[in-house]
Amino acid sequence: MYKPNTKWTWSFTIISLVQAIASLGLEGYVFAKFQTSLLATAKGTTQSRTIPTYLSLFIFGFLYQLVLVWDALRLKNTIQVIGLCLYNLGLLIYAAVQVDQIRQAVTTLGDLRDVEPQPGGNAGSDAGLALWRGMRPYLIAVPCVIALGLILLSFVAWKLYDEFAWSIYKHISADLRLKRRYLTYQIYIALLKFDFFFFLGFTVQFLVVVVNTSDAEFYITIAAVPITIVLLLLAAFWTRRESVMGMMCIIMLYFAALAYFLFKLVRMYAASSGHRRDDYSPARKSLTTFAAITVLLLVVTIVNACWCTHNFNKGLKPHIAKRKVPNPEDKTRGGYGEFGSQPVGLGQVTSRMTID
Repeated sequence: MYKPNTKWTWSFTIISLVQAIASLGLEGYVFAKFQTSLLATAKGTTQSRTIPTYLSLFIFGFLYQLVLVWDALRLKNTIQVIGLCLYNLGLLIYAAVQVDQIRQAVTTLGDLRDVEPQPGGNAGSDAGLALWRGMRPYLIAVPCVIALGLILLSFVAWKLYDEFAWSIYKHISADLRLKRRYLTYQIYIALLKFDFFFFLGFTVQFLVVVVNTSDAEFYITIAAVPITIVLLLLAAFWTRRESVMGMMCIIMLYFAALAYFLFKLVRMYAASSGHRRDDYSPARKSLTTFAAITVLLLVVTIVNACWCTHNFNKGLKPHIAKRKVPNPEDKTRGGYGEFGSQPVGLGQVTSRMTID
């Protein structure tokens, strides 16, 4: 098992862990306060689902981030380390968006008299406003914590870039074209890992928060979850195997996924002026944020997938077959030569279908 062995890898791990604990603690308090203030009549309404959904996504998001941190440091992958900083930026945007969405949900529940009166307060809209005032400082603190973590992680990522420079590329030959192909491969694999969170995050929100969807749309949305997982696994598998036909199928599925998310965006805003306006309003901003980031990621992923396919059968396959990046001290153990030399041995090639 990988263990951080330098001050910068330890720093990156500790900052990520503290950021996750602090953010989830604040979100947990908001969730508890919200749930204990709801009346029985509010259970099951669209507005009552907003905070549990946000909390669930933050729990999943930060736990997934910790897994990605471990994976990036284990592989000494600077591309993924930089991607984690951008991932934090996405969480920051999401945390900022949730403030206004929760305010709208709480005030709506207050107007519907679905919120218990706060101590010394009145029922109805006054209860909703009182609840919102009690939750607001903690909700504002969440993006502040994430922003501070983002700044610290970005600084440490800069330090790790220098530290990992030798380890990442020393098992690639001095051919600059081969190094560029390897960089393209690393970017593509990192994109798949971040695609997974944003694909799943959008789908879960849509399933939980948006009600009154047709049976066909509901089941199609459910089916998108396992399809997404299989798609990403196959994308990594066929890239490692350098299968042109497999990648052509994957790229066509990427375009289908792009059409799916654009359809969801259009449908969501087309419904804003119709009879389904209230179904989307509690989560429209957060769904739009996730959909926009996902569409952007898909476009970049499609470009990188085409680029990776173009690089097939040009000498990269043996180098990416070795999953574990060697430690710097390995250069004295006979496994690899000096930087710029051809690797002596690549170890056993694995064919497991995983995103690495």
